[in-house]
Amino acid sequence: MGLVEKLRGEFIDIIEWLDDSRDTIVWRFPRYQNEIKMGAKLIVRESQTAVFVNEGQVADVFTPGTYTLQTQNMPILTTLKGWKYGFDSPWKAEVYFVNTRQFTDFKWGTQNPVMMRDPEFGMVRLRAFGAYSLRVVDPAMLLRELVGTDPQFRTEEVQEFLRQLIVGHLGSALATAQVPALDLAAQQLVIGQKLAGVLTQELTGYGVQIPKFIIENISLPPEVEQAIDKRTSMGVVGNLNAYTTFQAANAMEDAANNPGGGAGEGFGLGLGMAAGQRMANALNQPVSAPPPQAGPPPLPQQDQWFAGVNGQQAGPFDLDALGAQVRSGAVARTTLVWKNGMAQWTPAGQVAELGALFAAVPPPLPPQG
Repeated sequence: MGLVEKLRGEFIDIIEWLDDSRDTIVWRFPRYQNEIKMGAKLIVRESQTAVFVNEGQVADVFTPGTYTLQTQNMPILTTLKGWKYGFDSPWKAEVYFVNTRQFTDFKWGTQNPVMMRDPEFGMVRLRAFGAYSLRVVDPAMLLRELVGTDPQFRTEEVQEFLRQLIVGHLGSALATAQVPALDLAAQQLVIGQKLAGVLTQELTGYGVQIPKFIIENISLPPEVEQAIDKRTSMGVVGNLNAYTTFQAANAMEDAANNPGGGAGEGFGLGLGMAAGQRMANALNQPVSAPPPQAGPPPLPQQDQWFAGVNGQQAGPFDLDALGAQVRSGAVARTTLVWKNGMAQWTPAGQVAELGALFAAVPPPLPPQG
């Protein structure tokens, strides 16, 4: 190697980055011990930004384009280096290329369920997952806050931090949306747009934004989903008797289409008989009579009296019939009478309830002397 080639290898003439990865956010140009020659070419492609760092301090930032490095287009670095006009010596600085395209391969999900108060189910646990995109909007801020001196800053280094940030805001977004759990699917786009704005504002201090936030699915616990499935099945079936008859009719049709299967014929015949029996019972079901119209209540039951006449028990008599016996002389004041509730047989004249029956009947004549 000649002296000219050796000296040429110690200087950098072209500074560029051809990214062959899909997950590199920041890449540091491998300068090693080489110095950058004044007048070198800097090529910054679309979706890239080049940031010069001098002794740990962010200096000039270059947007897409091709540049000839001179003191005129490096004002900050010129000031930091103390270069005079016309400075033409080689110099050292770190060059970071920042990828400013959208990174769309970010995934998120809830490791633990998010608690939510639902108007229909009460307290429910929700799980969710989806995707989002990330874009660098302030390369210098990103270098200061997240990258530091990392020579190759990749998406995996920031993914867990972003996932935790998302989950932290997800519960608040679902709660403040005030949408029932069964209607969340219809509001996923709106909730995703709201979260994208909230997260972008949160990440302003890191030099990145979330242009797109997608909620792919919000799910309930398995036991709640099973209960919903059962409830849906009941709603679809509707009238259980009609559904059973329909199933039996389908089984009969399948059996008729399979004449060679003896077991199928017997099964179909049994189902057909059962279906016919249900239909007959439905047709023969008596029509319930209309309820009778309201009327006066029945008369109260009168007391039943018994009397000892000529040594024999006579009766029962109601009060009117007993009065007829008194007027005919068959029952006198001395005749023993009894009704339910009396302790023993008692002369009729001593029963207060029968006093009115003897009022019109004269007492017996006194003995003649």
